Amino acid sequence: MILEKIQMAYHIRKAKKTDMPAVHNLIYELAVFEKEPDAVEVTVDDLIQDGFCEKPQFECFIAEVDQKIKGIALVYFRYSTWKGRVLHLEDLIVSESARGSGLGTALLDTVIQYGHKLGVKRINWEVLDWNSPAIDFYENKGADVKRDWNVVHLDEQGIKNYISNL
Repeated sequence: MILEKIQMAYHIRKAKKTDMPAVHNLIYELAVFEKEPDAVEVTVDDLIQDGFCEKPQFECFIAEVDQKIKGIALVYFRYSTWKGRVLHLEDLIVSESARGSGLGTALLDTVIQYGHKLGVKRINWEVLDWNSPAIDFYENKGADVKRDWNVVHLDEQGIKNYISNL
């Protein structure tokens, strides 16, 4: 069986408010892929409010094919006590129908160029340990996948529990 690489004409641009319903759909598609369909709490209104306010909480890049949003890369700034200002890639999502088309590479290229232009000292993101295609993709691009670090989360209920025990 020979697998051919899908060739798609695409356009990468910054997101607009009107893109947020499609962005939300891709976020949900990722949650389903990651076996967490009920974990998405953010709404379209949240995305609009947080991404397009006076001090936006994130920047989002859109990959369009035939004027349809088929991929996104959502980033925001963090601060490293070791490095200084860093860019965090929260999610790079390509719709299942467009995987293997080069959209993931185009979006990652855009994020790396954006971070470089802004002079960040590092760009970081997480990848699930069972997502071998993504790990291979990132390592082939030169990323160092840190297998000796664990991601720590304290969710909303965990925060409330923590506070109640103070």
